[in-house]
Parts: sequence; structure tokens; C-alpha cells
Amino acid sequence: MIITPIAIGYTLVLFQQSIIGEALAWKIFPLEAVFCVAALTLWFDICRRPGNRPVRRVLTMLIDYCAITLAIATGGALMLPIYAALLWITVGYGLRYRSGYLLLATIMATLSLLIIASTSAYWQSQPYLIITLLLTTLMVPAYIHTLLKRSRLATEAEQAANLAKSQFLAQASHDLRQPIHSISLFTACLRDSRLGAEQQRLVENIDKSLHSVARLFRSILDIYSLDSGKVVAQMEVLPLHKLLQHLVQQNTEAARWAGVDIRLHCPPLYVRADHGLLTTMLQNLLSNALKYAPGQPVLIACRRKGTGLSIELYDKGRGIAEAHLDNIFEEFYRVRQARDSDVEGMGLGLTIVRRLATLMDLRIRIHSVEGRGTLAAIDGLQRVAAPVERTSPATGVSQAPRMLDGLRVCLIEDDQNVLLATATLLKKWGCEVATFTSLPNVSPDFDLVVTDFDLGREASGADCIAHVRALSGRNVPAIIMTGHDVRRVQEQLGDDDIPILSKPVQPAELRSLLVALKLKTQAA
Repeated sequence: MIITPIAIGYTLVLFQQSIIGEALAWKIFPLEAVFCVAALTLWFDICRRPGNRPVRRVLTMLIDYCAITLAIATGGALMLPIYAALLWITVGYGLRYRSGYLLLATIMATLSLLIIASTSAYWQSQPYLIITLLLTTLMVPAYIHTLLKRSRLATEAEQAANLAKSQFLAQASHDLRQPIHSISLFTACLRDSRLGAEQQRLVENIDKSLHSVARLFRSILDIYSLDSGKVVAQMEVLPLHKLLQHLVQQNTEAARWAGVDIRLHCPPLYVRADHGLLTTMLQNLLSNALKYAPGQPVLIACRRKGTGLSIELYDKGRGIAEAHLDNIFEEFYRVRQARDSDVEGMGLGLTIVRRLATLMDLRIRIHSVEGRGTLAAIDGLQRVAAPVERTSPATGVSQAPRMLDGLRVCLIEDDQNVLLATATLLKKWGCEVATFTSLPNVSPDFDLVVTDFDLGREASGADCIAHVRALSGRNVPAIIMTGHDVRRVQEQLGDDDIPILSKPVQPAELRSLLVALKLKTQAA
């Protein structure tokens, strides 16, 4: 479509410079005008119906090559520079639309030159020039095809390597999460036992180490999910103060271990964001503050900016040298200095934060002064009005320490250690537990189903939930615990009402969810 205006402009220049006569000019201009109308028609169709339309693309190629053919055949030697446009669009179609269109464009260009040679007396008198143009028209696209093929193979190899790396890390993460998950639950059982001060201290150290390992596995799984390209932001209205309060509560134990006092300053505001993605971003930023500013206070604050809002985390840690600031978002990059203490981590936290921010059109801002502290901010959040909340009837039931007494739980887990650890913990909380490694073969009246998602080839967690509900004839509440990507499990599950917990699960998180589901069932 660009070729016709180029040909018209070139012809006008030749005519104004008296290089071509009036007779030849008026012979060329009408033909170019026809192709100009055709090009404009195509342009209007593209504006009206945008998108990938192969028929329209081929028609555009025909118009381009026909215009060039007529211009060169009619103008003779004076139109020889138009050949550069022919070679340009031939290579251009290949680079834009890959090798298939490069082949088609090369065929059209070759036919164009053959038609020119057979219909023009001038070109028939220049056989060597025609042969040179034909060879150029064949050799340049052939070389471009070779480069495109090498580029495609290199890209595919890189993508395959990245995918294999991510899949390996994700599978390794899943396999290692199982024993870590069971150890965490056994540790919770020990914590509730009558232990001496020394034993309690040892249990706390084990719990602290497990917390660090769990954070590493979560980072690996986050990177795998992002590399797979399946993470899509699901924007919704979120109560920001409530979200941040929950974040602080979830990190209370980690903050105590680090000697950090987390302070929250956020008015009751609402924002539009993806709950899971925003929580992951904030968790990674807060984890960095706890790691690199032990013994110092951390402030989480919300700052209004016009119609938007920023979430800012301030710490008084060692800070980051200016030389490192440009690299901290790279995968596996860690700021290490001489005689550094061995701080756990793989350098994935800020990489994940930046990639998640991109998915939600947010910006990450890091400002740090070495020796004084760091500011990490999430900018660009959209403030919205508070939604109208529906009042729910009061349950009149308090969360007493023995709130779970008598709760009949169907526990399904194919890993024996995890099954034993989970059952032991649930029984210590007062639950009546029936354990299974696959589809339950009995049909008692359960109050709740707690199941792993990946149970081998025989069935999945979703199958088990459906099986129990079919046997009981009612919609039994359920919880899924998984070591895989939560979003992928949610997609396969197809039921937003079933909560999904990522292994290793914090016992307090599991207990809170059990209590919430029991209260919800009692209120129904």
C-alpha cells in the first residue's frame, strides 16, 4: 500500500525535472491513480475491520506487485529505481509475516520481473540486467529465509529451555513441598504439646527454618506461573486496609523472629486490583524488609496521588548501593557485599514483583540510601468508591479455642506422611477425621472435605469432592491443599467457592479457614 504513493511521487519528480516527457507521464499517472484508489479502499477496510485477514493481505501484495510491474515496464530505465521498492516489500513481507509469506512474495516478485522482461522492448534489450535483478530477487529472500529459520530455531530452543527449567523447578518445588508441609504440621502438633522451654525453643527454630524454605518454594512456583504465560490479572474492588491488615497478621511470626515492629498506616480505602497478585507483590516486598532490616521498624503506608494511590514500605535497613539499583529486578540477582551475613533467598522476589506489576499496569519504585534504609513503592493503583456491602445475620457463635470440636472431616491425601500429619493436627483441634488416599469408599455424613488436588492417576481432588457430594446428596463444604500453581488448579476446578491453600500451609491459616467454613455452614 505504500508502494503506489512512492511511485506517484517518484514520477512527479521526474516530470518536474523534465526527465520524462508529458506523453509518458500521462501514460503512467492514470495507472498509478487506479492503484491509489485500490490502496485507499484497502486502507479503509483495515480501519473498519482490523485484524489478521490472510485474503486481504494477499490482495494487498497483488496490488503492490502489479503497481511496480506496470511502473517499471512502462517507464523503462527511468523507473529502474522502483526495483528497490520491489526488493524492500519482498523482504518486508517475510520479516513481518514469516517464511510462508516470504516465499509467496518471492514468487510474485519473480513473476513481476518476468512480465516486465516479456512486455517491454527496453528490458528485452537488457538481458544481463534482467538476469541480475532476477538473481538478486531470488538470492536475497533465500538468505533472509535462512536467517529467519535460524532465528526461529534459536527462539524455540530458548523457549524450550526456559520452559524445561521452569517445569523442573516447579516439579521439584512440588515434590519438596510435601515433606516440608508434613513437617510443618507435625511441628504445629509439637507446639501444642506440653514441652519444656528448651524444647519449645527448638520447635520455634524448626518452624522458622520451614518458613524460610516455604518462601523460597513459593518464589519458584511464582516464576514458573509467570513463565508459562497463563497468569492473567482478575481485577476487582479490594478493601485495601483489610488486605494490608491480613498481610501484617500473616507475617506476625516472621516479624517477631526478625525483631521487626510492622506499623501500618492506611485509611479505609478501596482499590481496583487482582487480590492474589497484589498480595504476592506486597508479601515479597515485606519479606525483603524483614530480611534486610532486622531489629528495625517497618512502615507500610498508603499515599493518595490524585485519583490514584501508592502503597509504600519503608525500612531502616542497610540500604542498597546506587550501583546495584539498576540490576535488582533481574532474575537471581542478589546484592552481596564483603563479609555479608548469609541471608536466605535466590534473588527472585523483586523480579516477581515487577512482572506482576506489569500485568496490572502498575509501577514499582525503589529508592534507597546506603546505610539509612529503603523505600519500596507500588504506584498506579486506581482508587474506587466503597462497594455497597450486604449485611449478614450474626451467627452468635464466638471462635472459642475448641470451636472445631466434633467437626466431621473427610481427609484425602495420597502422601502418607502428609496424611498422618494433617490427621494428627485436626484431631488435636477436636475434629473427627476419616482418612483416605483416593476416592472415599464409604459414605458417612461429613461436615467438610479437606483434600489434596493431585492424587495420582485414579482421581483428582475435584473428583473426590464431587464424589463425596454425590454420596451425601448435598453441597458439602470443601478445602483443597496443593503444591501446584493455585491459579491453574482454580481453572481446572471451575468452582470459585472452594478455597485453595498453597502448600506448605500454615496451621493457623488452615484453622482459621476451618472455623470460617463451620461458622458459614451454621449460619446457612
